[in-house]
Amino acid sequence: MVVADDQHLIRAGIVALLRTQPHFGPIGEAGTGPCAIETARRQHPDLVLMDIRMPGMTGLAAAQQILALGLRPRPRIVVLTTFDEDDYVYAALRAGCSGFLLKDMPPEQLLGAVSASLSADILVAPARLKKLVESRTATLPPRTNAPGVLDRLTDREVEVLKLVGTGLPNDDIARRIHVSESTVKTHLHRLMTKLDLRSRAQAVVIAYETGLVTIGGPSPFPA
Repeated sequence: MVVADDQHLIRAGIVALLRTQPHFGPIGEAGTGPCAIETARRQHPDLVLMDIRMPGMTGLAAAQQILALGLRPRPRIVVLTTFDEDDYVYAALRAGCSGFLLKDMPPEQLLGAVSASLSADILVAPARLKKLVESRTATLPPRTNAPGVLDRLTDREVEVLKLVGTGLPNDDIARRIHVSESTVKTHLHRLMTKLDLRSRAQAVVIAYETGLVTIGGPSPFPA
């Protein structure tokens, strides 16, 4: 695991807190974006907690470069921010980050969220993610050409992507399309590889931007 934050006291405090949990393993530190990239390159962390605002290279730019390193398994990157702002969070998810955490959350919540991020595909509440993606896709120009993107996928992969976009977990998708959960995971892995997606949250963004999931349409997300 790596904690990247340019503010030494905040970084040191988060690292000290995480080190109270031995099962997290070694905790690396980085005070700049380039340092975070190099630390990730050397240590191959399973998780990077990345400050979104750092001088010089932003946390978002550093996250994009870490995700482009080709590390296997690919590390999850969770944004650390004091700003609960849609633009920052959406940009991070669009780039392939798995979620975000607020720096001012209580220590026990931070530990719980970090534990969850090591096993969960998305570290954003489903209802929060739906609201965020719908609000952003309604105002931002689309990044992708829908027909060209979806033409790379089989019909089944398109179906799985659409269901991922509506917020269904793998077990519910499996029941919906009458296949095993392992088959859903295979389809999801293949479609993410074809579209060069780096996180499940990014797949949700693509599902909206390509029009597979419509803004304000029916959704199984919890209220």
